[in-house]
Amino acid sequence: MIDLKTKYLGLNLKNPIIVGSSGITKSLDNIIKLEKHGAAAVVLKSLFEEQITYEISKLHKSGDVLYAYPEAEDYIANYARHNTLDEYLKLIRDSKKSVSIPVIASINCVSASEWTIFAKKIQEAGADALELNAFILPSDFSRSSDDNEKIYFKIIEEVKKHISIPIVLKIHHYFSALAQTAQKLSWTGISGLVIFNRFFAPDIDIDNKRVVATHIYSNPEDIAISLRWVAILSGNVQCDISASTGIHDGKSVVKQLLAGAKTVQVCSTLYKNGFQQIELMLSYLEEWMNKNNYSDIEQFRGKMSHKKHDNPAAYQRVQFMKHHAGIE
Repeated sequence: MIDLKTKYLGLNLKNPIIVGSSGITKSLDNIIKLEKHGAAAVVLKSLFEEQITYEISKLHKSGDVLYAYPEAEDYIANYARHNTLDEYLKLIRDSKKSVSIPVIASINCVSASEWTIFAKKIQEAGADALELNAFILPSDFSRSSDDNEKIYFKIIEEVKKHISIPIVLKIHHYFSALAQTAQKLSWTGISGLVIFNRFFAPDIDIDNKRVVATHIYSNPEDIAISLRWVAILSGNVQCDISASTGIHDGKSVVKQLLAGAKTVQVCSTLYKNGFQQIELMLSYLEEWMNKNNYSDIEQFRGKMSHKKHDNPAAYQRVQFMKHHAGIE
């Protein structure tokens, strides 16, 4: 018998596949369907820090809200009108009544401002955990790397004051010392790190001379970055690791588990191939485990991590140099 069960954030999951935060997870109907197709947990579509701050400002009857980009205020106000915090809390409550899999809330944040008090309402609504989707773009010429990194620690510190459910931090790889920073973040008491998040990527429409979005969905090749860092961080951080970005099929699930991930988060592949892709990924995982005589995931998890691999240099830059030796 093949056992796909795993534990993530202290939660018992029937398998390692989680549906990541996206438009897919913003409706109860989809969440119910995702469970039927095999999803072990869902991360709800993110609330935005600016949205929460705007709503809090309205409740306080105060317009004194500091935005990173003041010109976005009208957009934020309009977005908030159509995506209220009460609706988000209702989605958590309704999901918990309708499915048996864990429901993880998500907040997209860039500071440790007054929005953090809303985390308590998320916990009260029944969320099993809270994922903080945080990314401080290192584009401010007046702020050092230390200044940027301190914000992540402050966010965790403030949120922990309000909730006791597991906290997960979803980060990007824009750190000057990623390994050390990830390790230090894991020491704060968070339950997990998601490696890595995916954000708006700008492009230029040269005909209309305007900035547009590009690379909205990930591609299978995008797994390379997260795979390397899951392998390097596995066994060196004091929290669970969930792999994200570029996981499109069963083979990529196996790769991330071998690298040391506790779970994987999928999204783009569901947009491209439909919810049934989860079943295909699980089927591949079972077949691969059976072929390799593994009865449960723990028997091979992290077997190819940097810490356990016979040749850890395989994850280092020197291999790139070796591969391209003599090529002009």
